[in-house]
Amino acid sequence: MTSATTLRQVPLCVDLDGTLIRTDLLFESLLDAVKRRWWIVFLLPLWLLQGRAYLKQRVAECAELDPAILPYRPDLLAWLRQQRAEGRRMILTTGANGKLAGDVAEHLQLFDEVMASDATVSLTGRVKAHRLIGEFGEGGFDYAGDSSADEAVWKHARGKIATGAAANHPQSFELVFAERASKLHALIRALRPKHWVKNVLVFVPLFAGHKFFDVSLVLRACIAFAAFSLTASSVYIINDLADLASDRKHPIKRKRPFAAGDLPVQVGLWVAPAVLLAGLSLAFFLGQATFGVVLGYLALTFVYTFYLKRKLLTDVFALAILYTLRMLAGGAATSVLCSMWLLAFSVFQFLSLAFLKRSAELSNLARRQVQATSGRGYFTWDLVQVNVFGVTAAYMSSLVLGLYVTGDRVRVLYQQPAWLWILVPLHLYWMSRAWILSHRGAMNEDPIMFAFGDRVTYICGAVAAVALFLATHGGVTIPGVAQ
Repeated sequence: MTSATTLRQVPLCVDLDGTLIRTDLLFESLLDAVKRRWWIVFLLPLWLLQGRAYLKQRVAECAELDPAILPYRPDLLAWLRQQRAEGRRMILTTGANGKLAGDVAEHLQLFDEVMASDATVSLTGRVKAHRLIGEFGEGGFDYAGDSSADEAVWKHARGKIATGAAANHPQSFELVFAERASKLHALIRALRPKHWVKNVLVFVPLFAGHKFFDVSLVLRACIAFAAFSLTASSVYIINDLADLASDRKHPIKRKRPFAAGDLPVQVGLWVAPAVLLAGLSLAFFLGQATFGVVLGYLALTFVYTFYLKRKLLTDVFALAILYTLRMLAGGAATSVLCSMWLLAFSVFQFLSLAFLKRSAELSNLARRQVQATSGRGYFTWDLVQVNVFGVTAAYMSSLVLGLYVTGDRVRVLYQQPAWLWILVPLHLYWMSRAWILSHRGAMNEDPIMFAFGDRVTYICGAVAAVALFLATHGGVTIPGVAQ
């Protein structure tokens, strides 16, 4: 008898959670179930009191996971298909509930049998080992797993295959499928520190009020920046966990840590509240006003994440308010309050940027010939109207800026306010260019992040800085213009 024939006679048992897929179906189904019926949260302790197996069963009954979009391990899946093609008997052996495991097996069309948990038995660890020994005998099967929970099974297996964390010890296994990304790097990505640049808006009141050289106020603004950044990071994680299904269908968002399986969803469930607590603590240190603004930001973000983002137009107004709240937090933290002129400009400016974000998304969908957005209230044929709203808001913000420059207040703050007129055409140019780039499909779906990586933006910023310096300190006049 050849070795190939012997191998075909040895069944290959494959774990599901963390092994075949780079996530855990219990937590995936739990998130989906709570998203569909939030009141399930109050039933979870009662279900758990009846055992982990019962909890898995009830959660699986409330969830509707799509097995086609789960983050499978492509290298392991390719090897399993090869084993299947060679006539190997394949068994999906998992602690996941039988309903979910059956859906995965039906989708893959790869396994001859499914052994999974039911309402009374959780098929993990020693329980799984006894089941396999009873079916195939001591050393009568090969087993693929990923964690210390599988050590009880590996002890009795003929061949040992490892993925995930277990693959870090290749000398202990016949075959390993190593992790493709560092968990620490994935966690940092999930916090999205590059998006913290949006929180520089907390410094705007200091600039507008000419208080940026007051060290104590700058320090308070820096603390407000940290508070908003940590709070925003917790919200990013919660948003990613809530949007797993839609993110996995998106060509770019599917690479996010939780959607791709680079970071287990259960990590997000404890990191998000920890980071949120740190952010709120910093905000509380700055005083009740700042704490109240940050709480308002948090509340609106939650409403946006779970409801408003799916509502036509309401979503963009909510985004504009969220940007404005950052400035209000900076004003509250430093006691340098935002003027009505600044708020009026901000409302139109941020509303335009919110429409620009939606326009970029719709443009990308139109190029892929997709008609409806996933989890949004827009269709690709709304693109023209969205562009009209956005461009109008952009030009309204420039109009407010122009009216402010002609007002009496600027003569108190600036020695030669005529230089401020440079800001008006500069702003018109940048916003017009951004909308044209979006129309061409060259705009990132997040215009704020696009701006921080755009060379022209930095040139415009430098010109604006020179104009503000000349307006503030004087010394050079514009020929033919009244000061």
